[in-house]
Amino acid sequence: MKRLALLLAGVLAAAYVARRVVAYEIADRSMEPTLRHGDCVLGWRRPRRLRRGQIVVIEHPMRPAFEMVKRIAAAAGEDADGRTLGPGEIWVLGDNADAGSVDSRSLGILRTRWVRAMVFLRYRPWPPLVLGTNPDR
Repeated sequence: MKRLALLLAGVLAAAYVARRVVAYEIADRSMEPTLRHGDCVLGWRRPRRLRRGQIVVIEHPMRPAFEMVKRIAAAAGEDADGRTLGPGEIWVLGDNADAGSVDSRSLGILRTRWVRAMVFLRYRPWPPLVLGTNPDR
C-alpha cells in the first residue's frame, strides 16, 4: 500500500509539473547574447513573483497569441520611462537593443497579466542542425 501511495504521489507531482512547464523556441536575435536564435527555453507558467532581471514570456498586448521572450527591466515600485510603475505593471526589454526588439521602448508599460511564463532553463535542440534550416540566419 505504501508503494502505491508513493507511486500515486509521484504521478500527481509529474502531472502538476507537466501542466506548469512549457517550452518555447527563440525565433529572433532580440535577447542575444543571453538567448540565441534557435535556442529553446523552458518556462514556468503563470509565475507568482515577477522581479527585475527575470526573463519572461509575454503576450504581445496588441497581437493576441503572439508571444515574446524579454527581460523585466523594472517592476512595480520601480521607475521606468519617467514614472514609477504601479501594481501589475512591468517594463520589459530585449537584451540586444540593436536587433530592433519589440519591447517596452515601443509598447510602453505592460501588464503582468500578459506574462505567460518565467524562463528557468535554456537548451539547444538536438540535433543542432536540421536539414533545410540554418540557425545562423
